[in-house]
Amino acid sequence: MAQNSIFFCILVLGFVGISYAFDTSPLQDFCVAYLSSKVRINGLPCKDPATVVADDFFFRGFNSAGNTSNAYGSSVIPMNVARVPGLNTLGLTVARLDFSPGGFVPPHLHPRGTEILIVLEGSLEVGFVTSYPNYKHYSKVLEKGDAFVVPVGLVHYQRNVGKGKTVAFGIVNSQNAGITVISNAIFGAKPAINSDYLSRAFQLDKKIVQGLQAKF
Repeated sequence: MAQNSIFFCILVLGFVGISYAFDTSPLQDFCVAYLSSKVRINGLPCKDPATVVADDFFFRGFNSAGNTSNAYGSSVIPMNVARVPGLNTLGLTVARLDFSPGGFVPPHLHPRGTEILIVLEGSLEVGFVTSYPNYKHYSKVLEKGDAFVVPVGLVHYQRNVGKGKTVAFGIVNSQNAGITVISNAIFGAKPAINSDYLSRAFQLDKKIVQGLQAKF
């Protein structure tokens, strides 16, 4: 019980430490998102504070594992402004990550947020690659209680390297960090990127490129 309490405190400190680090600071105590509003702004408009209730700040769903029966063998359960309107303008998104043995998250990047990954159970390899000209690969295998920082905008990945399941939490310092999965962006673009160009850019046979485009 004591160990769980200590780890919870570490998790909370992680939330607080990065919550204001990227998005702009709020100008009031809170701005609970008015999700049904037709107004389009950089963020989401606030609903009338008089109508705000405790459930606007509440989320239940991290107690159960996500469904990892997919091609990646992983799942993401997000706690974001769409699910918790009270997160609006607070610069924070949290997610539970579940990995079956051999499960992974493919290479991707968050254009608007730095991420902290914390492992609760299992063994998780986490890595990122720096930008041009070095493209240096930094990676670490995280065990229970370990954490790792992925700087904003860098390509990164996670994969379960343990024999059993792995559970982790990801914390991003933006309410809308965005996600670009590299393979989907390149080979799944709509309309498609010219296959001759991709063949030359990746030094692959054109038929391989077209096969990848058909898959994504």
